[in-house]
Amino acid sequence: MSLSAGSADAQRASGNVGLGGQIGSPSGVTLKFYNAGGPSYDFLGAWDLNEFFFLNAHAQFSQPIRANNVSGLEWFFGPGAFIGVEDDEAALGISGRIGINWMANEYIEFFGQLTPRLNLAPDTDGDFGGGLGLRYYF
Repeated sequence: MSLSAGSADAQRASGNVGLGGQIGSPSGVTLKFYNAGGPSYDFLGAWDLNEFFFLNAHAQFSQPIRANNVSGLEWFFGPGAFIGVEDDEAALGISGRIGINWMANEYIEFFGQLTPRLNLAPDTDGDFGGGLGLRYYF
């Protein structure tokens, strides 16, 4: 398995699906549909012990990072939304995402991300989430 960006990009083609997990605030299970020619789509089913459960969806636009001796590195950003249950009340809001990912090889992706959120219901307020994660591409 090669660690070059060209090899990783060639193996992770549009339509590949990555499944993995994220630890942080919140922790959860992530599913990403990769699209080389446009936005990829990332879904997160997340929870924080007994306080909340929500589903989060983001479009992700990626750009390569040119770094010496590091290949397969990208930064990404994109808009999103979430819906869920928080403290026994329905929760709804919009969010954004910015982060970096690294394709260690054609199957394994490591990522770190920050997610600013604007809660619209049940109350209007803002907060930040984010985490570190790993995905395996099929």
